[in-house]
Parts: sequence; structure tokens; C-alpha cells
Amino acid sequence: MSLMERIQEQTACVCVLGLGYVGLPLAVCLAEAGYQVVGLDIDQRRIRSLQEGCSYILDVPADRIARLVASGALRPTGDYDGVAGADVIFICVPTPFDAMKAPDLSAIVSAATGIAPRLKPEQLVILQSTTYPGTTEDVVLPILEQSGLRAGEDFFLAFSPERINPGDKIYHVGNLPKVVGGLTPHCAELAQALLSRLSPAVHAVSSPRAAEMSKLLENIFRSVNIALVNELALLCERMGIDIWEVIEAAATKPFGFMPFYPGPGTGGHCIPVDPYYLSWKAREYDFYTKFIELAAEVNQGMPYHVVDLVARALDARGQPLRNSRVLILGVAFKKDVDDARNSPAERIIDLLLERGAVVSYNDPYVPRFRTGHNVFHRQEAELASQTLSQDLLRGSDCVVIVAGHSCYDYKWIADQCTLLVDTVNATRGIERSTARIVRLGAPQAMISKGSDRV
Repeated sequence: MSLMERIQEQTACVCVLGLGYVGLPLAVCLAEAGYQVVGLDIDQRRIRSLQEGCSYILDVPADRIARLVASGALRPTGDYDGVAGADVIFICVPTPFDAMKAPDLSAIVSAATGIAPRLKPEQLVILQSTTYPGTTEDVVLPILEQSGLRAGEDFFLAFSPERINPGDKIYHVGNLPKVVGGLTPHCAELAQALLSRLSPAVHAVSSPRAAEMSKLLENIFRSVNIALVNELALLCERMGIDIWEVIEAAATKPFGFMPFYPGPGTGGHCIPVDPYYLSWKAREYDFYTKFIELAAEVNQGMPYHVVDLVARALDARGQPLRNSRVLILGVAFKKDVDDARNSPAERIIDLLLERGAVVSYNDPYVPRFRTGHNVFHRQEAELASQTLSQDLLRGSDCVVIVAGHSCYDYKWIADQCTLLVDTVNATRGIERSTARIVRLGAPQAMISKGSDRV
């Protein structure tokens, strides 16, 4: 029976390598679609958790995992030999950047190196990790061909970008359109056949490079537009205009406008990282992505602006930032998720600590948060989420809303504290409280001693 027939008849075994925010939802959906799935990860804590029927990702309920593991549809393992019996192998490993903003493909290289000696004829390998154009063909392919097998002839290779949006209650692996680019037309056809079992639409492009670039375009589009409103937010503060009101008004236009919102900085895996993957690769072609890098620069500057707002608001009360007790609300990279990767809260806390503030945080989704150990704050700091209480709020000199979780009662919070810096517009409409509220992107002219609201 051919690989195409096994995919179509759902007798193919699928291995998902990397069980993080991308791989675990994919593995669960594939198992629920009727495939036998091997979930492979080198983190033994994840494997033990899955074997016990537990979940470590908010978007994947434990009962789904427990049911699939108990039935044998999902088999978690930390042994690379798990790829040997698979017909299809997904690579879903992290692709961060290093301290100099250069791509770190070590996890992709490690995954491909682990697959190569176990690669068999007729296997299909699909890279899902976000990366720069050329990675599938220039990095993964040569490693896999060290097996002695030829890509496109003996085994098949494709790239299909992940489109995970943590916390999204509408769009998920099982209903999002997919993009795929195969090394050959048949590689694309095989990948498309499998992905169509999950997705309502699979769009095939001419090559892995086109598919890789499509993913970067999706996220750079967001980065550039977020940078635009972040820059306008800074201008609106000086001009005495409320950017949130302006965006709300502009969004009434039924065509030619899409609302984006300012904030304390971008976070997660994609938006802060992807522009640098492309700009790094572009330099190989003597091309400089000035527009894209400028947007990233604007977004990276927002944590500095937040700290400046805190310092100025404290100064208006006659209190220096040094030795002030600052409470951060929400260290996840966005509201209602447990994902703190590249959260703007990290840089905000670094800068506050470096300037001598005493920092604590609360986040119901992130029990522990590590920061520091970098050029911004040399000493590593691991903080634990504090119980949100009246005493904690009243004992803080300034409370800063960084991730506007829906579970927070912002009116109650504002009533308990004396100074509140809101970076996500969570307090708009709260007219009466004991707190002096400073909103990012709102008029800042009133930050002065004696004023009670901004």
C-alpha cells in the first residue's frame, strides 16, 4: 500500500516531534482525526505529564489527552526511535533568536539529525517551525540526505507553517486553512492529503521557500501595523489625544481599515522574532529590510516607554522609582494565555529592577517567571506569582497592567491602589476610583503633582 493510500485510509502512523504550543495541539488533532500518533519530545517532564493524562498547555484540555493516551491513539515518548515506525514526521521545534537577534536553528538541526539515521523510504517529513526562506532545502534536506536516501525520490519533504494563536477560542488546528510547499509536486500532494484531514482548506504553493515566506509575511504584517499604532500612541500622548478613541472611530469605516492596538510591546514566539529571521536572511542578498526593522525597533521601544511612564507618574507624587514597590499584573505575552515567551513583561521587569525598583507580579496563568541574566539586568531573577489581595495592591506604590487578563476586576483593583499604569486600556471607562490612573496612549499632560487622573 502506498503512502498516499495509507494517508487517505488513515492507517498511516504520524510522529509529531516537539510537543510544545504547536506540536501538542497538532498531535491531539491528528489522533482525534483517526491517525495513530507518536508524540516525541526530549523534555521528559512533558512526556511524564502526557503519560499521566495531564496537560501543560491551557488550550489543550487534559481530558482530551487522557482519553487519547488511554486508547493508545497518542503515544508520548522521549525516544527518537519513535520516528522509525512513522509514515509521516512533523518537526515542530522552537526557533528562537539569540542575544544578537540572529536565528537559532539548533533545535531544527538537532531534530533533523535525530531523524536522519532512522529515515526510511516512503516517509514524509513536514517542517512546521517558523523560519527563514530556505531552511527546509538548505538546512533540513542535506541532513536528512545523509541517510543515503534522496529527497523527492526515496522520501518526501515539505514545509507547512504553523498558525497557532494561543488563547484563540475560535480558530485552532482543526479549522484553520493551511499552506504547504513541497520539495516536489508529489511531496506537496502528500502533505496536502494529510493536512486536508484537519483543515477546511489547504493552499499549495510552488516551493518550501514560498511557504516559509508566507508565514513571515503574516507576522511581519502584524508587526508593522502594531508598530504604526504604537508610534501614534506616543504622539497622541504628547498631543493630548486618546489613541484608543481614535482607533475606535477609524474602525467604523467598513473598508480599507483594520484595527490594531498599541501596548507595552509585542510578545509570543512570532511577532518579536520573525522580522529578524527575514532581515538576517535578506542580508545574504545585499538587501536591507529597513521598513521591517524600523517597525521592530518601535515595538521593542515600548517597554522602555512603560517604565518611563511609571517613573514619571511616581515622580509626580514626589517618589523616586528606586526602592518603590511596583506590582506587575500579567506577565503572559497577551491576555488570557499561559504563554510567557518573549513577553514584554520580561524587559519591563528587567528595566525596573535595574533602576532599583522592588518588583513583584501576579498572573493566574503563569505561576513562575524568570527574567534578568542579560545586559539589561545582569542578575538572574526568578519570581513567583503573588496572590492578588487588597494588602498586595495597597502595599504597592505603583501597579502596572501589562497583560489585561479578563479575570481581573479592574474596578476593584483601581479602588485598592493609589497609582495604576494601564498599558492595554483595561481601565477605560472607570471614572471613579481611589487610584490615579495613567493610560498608555492617552493624554499625559496631567502627569503632575496634585492631579488624580490621566
